[in-house]
Amino acid sequence: MKYFSFFTFFLFSPFLLSCSSDDSADYKELPSLLERQLAGGETTVFINTSNAYGTPAPNLSAADLALHLTGDLIFESVYVTPPNKVNGGLGPIFNNSSCISCHPKDGRAPFPANINARSGFFMRVSLPGIAENGGPVPVPGFGLQVQNQAVFGVEPEAQFQVTYSTIVEEFADGTKITLRKPHYSLVESYISVPANILLSPRIGSPVFGLGLLEAIPEADILADIDATDANRDGIYGKANYVYDVISKQTKLGRFGWKANTASLLEQCAAAFNNDMGITNYVFPYETGYGQSNGDDGLNAGLEIPNATVDAVTFYTQTLAVPASRFHENQQVRNGARIFEEIDCAKCHKPKQKTGPSPIKALAHQTFYPYTDMLLHDMGEGLADGRPDFMANGREWKTRPLWGIGFQYLVNGHTQFLHDGRAANLTEAILWHGGEAERSKDKFKQLSKKERDDLLAFLNSL
Repeated sequence: MKYFSFFTFFLFSPFLLSCSSDDSADYKELPSLLERQLAGGETTVFINTSNAYGTPAPNLSAADLALHLTGDLIFESVYVTPPNKVNGGLGPIFNNSSCISCHPKDGRAPFPANINARSGFFMRVSLPGIAENGGPVPVPGFGLQVQNQAVFGVEPEAQFQVTYSTIVEEFADGTKITLRKPHYSLVESYISVPANILLSPRIGSPVFGLGLLEAIPEADILADIDATDANRDGIYGKANYVYDVISKQTKLGRFGWKANTASLLEQCAAAFNNDMGITNYVFPYETGYGQSNGDDGLNAGLEIPNATVDAVTFYTQTLAVPASRFHENQQVRNGARIFEEIDCAKCHKPKQKTGPSPIKALAHQTFYPYTDMLLHDMGEGLADGRPDFMANGREWKTRPLWGIGFQYLVNGHTQFLHDGRAANLTEAILWHGGEAERSKDKFKQLSKKERDDLLAFLNSL
């Protein structure tokens, strides 16, 4: 979002590299902890401001930087109703009117105070079963996403409603944490909602570093699958293979909370269409096409140029990754050790490498996203019961942890998970179940100091 110069990169790098050393004899050295400061490889920026997620990769060429900045401008643009010639095309039904509204400062949206106000919250829906393309079955009259906003004279598809129950988790030292479990429903719908509808809430997630994740060789991701649990650690990992709208082929899913999208181009084009109701060359029909309330009948054709979709895609591919921090701090180093010992790193895999990439700045990078890019059973507590291609209702893709320590500075909150239900990192860990149940149990056995050390490590990322 904001230009961060090569000069600034080199100005700060020596300072961070020369942080004070630690001489504790008790510390078990992690061999690669210091090098992890280059969280995005050569796309890393050293920045400690609220623009930590919104800086272009410092190794972009001049031409690529210009395209990135064009995409940045579009990402922040507010769209309005047609036939306005400037940023027209919004609706007739939609969830929000700009990319930045769902990804504030290129980061994570908070759970909204008013669930039906424009925000980064939305609801995926489907019926039980498998569609012809192998994906979820659209709900007649609603499709695969409920639009709770509409232009003047059009009725939104429905409004959202949430109630809560509580779950109490207790640490070995007697400390108790009360988790709030949300229960969602649709109300005020324009037509009746099928009784067997499946709901899956979502919160807009950070968009930096995505080009690196797109460039990880598929074979490297598949190599981390342990389908038979050969090492008996209870962790399997599974790839999601999805229908790619662009190539019309089945491909490895990489993006979305359930890895249900193969490429950033499709992810961005789908966001224009599903979130804002804007047709484009990947999705040429209104999201409410054929519906009584979501089809304006204008047959306006493509509402944004191809170059607009491509520029926003490039923008999400080339945002820099903020450097991790405090590598010589004793508490952080202890936390890194605990992260390994309680097996967090088995799914939140620290190190990845990219292969070839059409974007030179992304090619052959070693970086530290803390994700294996695989689906894992996360237990009944997080289950949405909604399958999405090969992901079942209990499986979610391992979220990257890079930059997580900047979230409060950038976005002003510490909410996490797919619907923002966790109020902080401790709650996020306590929501883990399924393949992560053993790690959660080990976390609950830690002393308060050890828990604080682990959190210090996470907040250094």
